[in-house]
Amino acid sequence: MDGVHLGHQAVLADARAASRVRGGPLAAAVFEPPPRRHFQPQAPPFRLQSARQRAQALAALGADAVFEIPFDAALAATSEEAFARQVLAGCLGAGHVSVGFDFRFGRNRSGDAEALGKYGDANGFSVGIVPAVLRDGEKVSSSAIRRAIEAGAMDEAAAMLSRPWSIESVVIRGDQRGRTSGFPTANMELGDYVRPRFGIYAVRAHVDGHRVDGVASFGVRPMFALDRPLLEAHLFDFNADLYGRAMEISFIAFLRPELRLEGMDALRAQISEDAKLARTILSESQIG
Repeated sequence: MDGVHLGHQAVLADARAASRVRGGPLAAAVFEPPPRRHFQPQAPPFRLQSARQRAQALAALGADAVFEIPFDAALAATSEEAFARQVLAGCLGAGHVSVGFDFRFGRNRSGDAEALGKYGDANGFSVGIVPAVLRDGEKVSSSAIRRAIEAGAMDEAAAMLSRPWSIESVVIRGDQRGRTSGFPTANMELGDYVRPRFGIYAVRAHVDGHRVDGVASFGVRPMFALDRPLLEAHLFDFNADLYGRAMEISFIAFLRPELRLEGMDALRAQISEDAKLARTILSESQIG
């Protein structure tokens, strides 16, 4: 359920309807870490959410509990029949299981949604199979959202997520160039999050329950040649010390690609223009 996007929300809605009929709680079961990280430990960063963000999103949609199923070598080797019997019926005590039409489970992904229905009959739980959710004729999926983010198409990503794409990270100390330029920044690394297109964004930060607008750069800063991509967010009309604090940043709109500028005066002028454009865009947007 990486992203808890429109497709995942449809699966949860199906489970919610069943829970109301049965009179039981609504729970979501997710794998942690994601199977892709287990099978491809060297894969580039790809996550759309942290585990905490995912749990929050599921709770906001009415989940009474979120079960994180540890995905390891033992689980990867579990047969489809054993997964249904031991994990779904045994460990989780499921009375009903809702899955997407393309759900796969068991060793080598041998089981599909229809097979799960048969195992459910044998183990005392019903199964709901939810069809694909389409947008402009295309299936909404975590992969499609990643492609949109990598292209800087934040409006497309937000439409599939039903909210802006957001990252959560701890503010670290940078080289202090933002302060000397007159635009101090909160600097964050993205860890295992998918990497957005390098460039400048209009953003909204969430700090201690408050929403603060801003402009952010993600990339390697051609003028200063960073050795790894960094997110640097300048928050408007905000000057609290954020070092060492966790903060969530929502990407609202892509403004422009990274540029190599000639000198600090050109940099200050460009940041000023970026901030002005970001303020305009954010003043017209209530999302995030």
